[in-house]
Amino acid sequence: MKSDSQLKADVVAEITWDPAIRTPATQIGVIVKDGVVTLAGHPCSLAEKHAIENAAQRVEGVKAIAVEMEVRLAVGFERTDADIAQAVERALEWNVLVPHEKIKVMVEDGCVTLSGELEWAYQRQAAEVAVRDLLGVVSVANQLVVKPRVKSSDIATKIEGALERQASREARHIQILVDGGVVTLRGKVHSWAERKAAQGAAWSAPGVASVVNNLLIEA
Repeated sequence: MKSDSQLKADVVAEITWDPAIRTPATQIGVIVKDGVVTLAGHPCSLAEKHAIENAAQRVEGVKAIAVEMEVRLAVGFERTDADIAQAVERALEWNVLVPHEKIKVMVEDGCVTLSGELEWAYQRQAAEVAVRDLLGVVSVANQLVVKPRVKSSDIATKIEGALERQASREARHIQILVDGGVVTLRGKVHSWAERKAAQGAAWSAPGVASVVNNLLIEA
């Protein structure tokens, strides 16, 4: 089991290694206590903020991550809200995974809010990803709602089947609870990658409106 000091060194090294992160690792605050990593600082874009979070998640031994970063756009990254709104509309329209006609967009001070009703969770996620990496975007509030069209028991069965196909070892230790379109995952996995894989399997089931991932990472 890694010590907190070793985990911190590994997180900093992974951030330095990632070519998508422009901000020097020395300007990103990394605090580790009992395997929980706190990230602080001011990344130059929302895309970089997510890249930093993903870099920390890739490090073996990280149990949880607290994000206290605030985006401060780099010079040349600023855009007016009108320009951002137009870019968002175009990005959604050109994304084949997104039913753009069902999505309403609002932009205020670089903060993008997406609202509306969709049939699939992957469409909700695809819309957010399409917007997240645009110039000038500081944050994305994803208020898109997935309306469940199947029974709760059917959702649980489909998720169990997906977990068995993708990660049979982890599936035996994961409990799936479904309430309407809300899926809660409980149990233990061995890494962040396995935790994210289980969450992805849950999101892929038809009728899932949200996923509460309470899976713990086993040391």
